Amino acid sequence: MTRLIESDRQQAPLILRINERDNVAIVANDGGLPAGTALDNGLQLTEWVPQGHKVALQDIAIEESIIRYGVAIGYARQPLAQGCWVHEGVMEMPASPTLDNLPMATAVLPEQSPLEGHTFMGYRNADGSTGTRNILGITTTVQCVASVLEHAVERIRREVLAEYPNVDDVVALNHTYGCGVAIDAPDAPIPIRTVRNLARNPNLGGQTMVVSLGCEKLQPDRLLSGEGFEQSDAEQWVVRLQEHEGFGEMLDAIVAMARQKLAVLNERRREPCPLSGLVVGVQCGGSDAFSGVTANPAIGHATDLLVRAGATVLFSEVTEVRDGIHLLTARAANHEVAQQLIDQMAWYDHYLAGGGVDRSANTTPGNKRGGLSNIVEKALGSIVKSGTRPISGVVPPGERVKVQGLNFAATPASDFICGTLQLAAGMNIHMFSTGRGTPYGLAMAPVLKVATRNALAQSWHDLMDINAGQVAMGEASIEEVGQQMFEAIIATASGKPTWTERWGLKNDLALFNPAPVT
Repeated sequence: MTRLIESDRQQAPLILRINERDNVAIVANDGGLPAGTALDNGLQLTEWVPQGHKVALQDIAIEESIIRYGVAIGYARQPLAQGCWVHEGVMEMPASPTLDNLPMATAVLPEQSPLEGHTFMGYRNADGSTGTRNILGITTTVQCVASVLEHAVERIRREVLAEYPNVDDVVALNHTYGCGVAIDAPDAPIPIRTVRNLARNPNLGGQTMVVSLGCEKLQPDRLLSGEGFEQSDAEQWVVRLQEHEGFGEMLDAIVAMARQKLAVLNERRREPCPLSGLVVGVQCGGSDAFSGVTANPAIGHATDLLVRAGATVLFSEVTEVRDGIHLLTARAANHEVAQQLIDQMAWYDHYLAGGGVDRSANTTPGNKRGGLSNIVEKALGSIVKSGTRPISGVVPPGERVKVQGLNFAATPASDFICGTLQLAAGMNIHMFSTGRGTPYGLAMAPVLKVATRNALAQSWHDLMDINAGQVAMGEASIEEVGQQMFEAIIATASGKPTWTERWGLKNDLALFNPAPVT
């Protein structure tokens, strides 16, 4: 990354150029830079350029490529003069890359020695997984029971939880799945297996408990069938509301069953565990032009360290890697993994086309205000969270991760749906970067929040856990911030609370349900 900067870092104009091929750079200064600003490379701004937005480093002819990250992120709709503001209004977005003739497991990646000797204090589970928290999760089969369960959970927290001091929390796994869903449609298994695998999340300690209405399509025996559940789970640990007389009796039944589960969880203790017990989800939301410069590359470095130490890392968001799919298929561990990546991209292309949209629907007004002109630019900054290691596996939506190492979990880019699917995949700790700022949090796993800019880290000082904005200002390197993240993940996995945990910020679970609703 090239910094074009004058002598006084605090006052001088600062623009950031990622690749020597780039013909644009982004403005780093708070508040942007006014017209007439002179940079020490001789360039002079012809108009005001907001923070995070692009400035032309040279004259760019009509239809000529606009290059950032060394890649064409668009084409000029009009002649662009050196020093002008380059934004979405003056750009045409490139066509979506095809899924044909991609490099398949061709990348030659440098060997990196394993990182040994790292442990964290976690909770060992009978299925071989490891929890970073000790939580009672109460699963539901249908949205109809959500309000009753919320009342029960509030009562458990108020009247019961203090009796079990080794349990961190009790969580309602509520969702919007209901009987209107065509339960046997081709895509119907996605939300069902999501709910099933949420109940198997390592932070829930294997203590399955379900609240059912009684008449719903998704019966407990269907929900709890398959790997990870005993047949008796469908009967022994289910409260059916329609079998009880009145609201009070429903609550009593839920609380009584919860006490049995809490007693088991209360016997658990933290103990030293290898980092192979970590399943770290990485995600970005409220992204800006700094995401791909500061936070996400640092997360990528932390990802490399985690994989070398034996952990599993999940990176996601199909639309936010789609324009860099050639980079991913090349890094696949083998031809089979490369083909699985292609299959997930093709499925999602079809899904979007069925809704009458394409990948360009991804970018938000906030992304654009933060300097991201289109999904191509956003994707190139997002994909760097995956680091540089081989991609060992692909996790279809709602399924559980099966392969250790770096995995692509195929999810939508929606923060809440992505987080829900990563939890279903087995995530026990979350790393989330943001440029615009978001109070996003999860009830089932700790979320470490990373600010892309100093200004955000300062203004949201009691919401951001790590400040990657130091990278843009030359105050720390990507590697130094990545090392800080690696150490923070271990500390958080061992019980150190994040800001989202301190404030109790917990977004609702959001199922990905592409099946028809009747």
